[in-house]
Amino acid sequence: MAKLIHIGFGNVVNEERIVAIVHPEAAPVKRLISHAKENGLVVDATQGRKTKSVIVMEGQQIVLSALLPETIYGRSVEKEEEA
Repeated sequence: MAKLIHIGFGNVVNEERIVAIVHPEAAPVKRLISHAKENGLVVDATQGRKTKSVIVMEGQQIVLSALLPETIYGRSVEKEEEA
């Protein structure tokens, strides 16, 4: 069964398909988001709020979240400790 992780506002992603969780301020990350938008590979899960983390998934998909990367990582660690 897939391990799902909550990324805010009722949205979840498959934890096993996450490649990286990064801050969106760096220029290379901004370019990554721009190229992914051009190719239709961005999922905006911010619900209109400021993007605080960019989740890079397998298959070049990008998920934008309003939660900090540290928060998402912490939720991942909590799930592992429960198991």
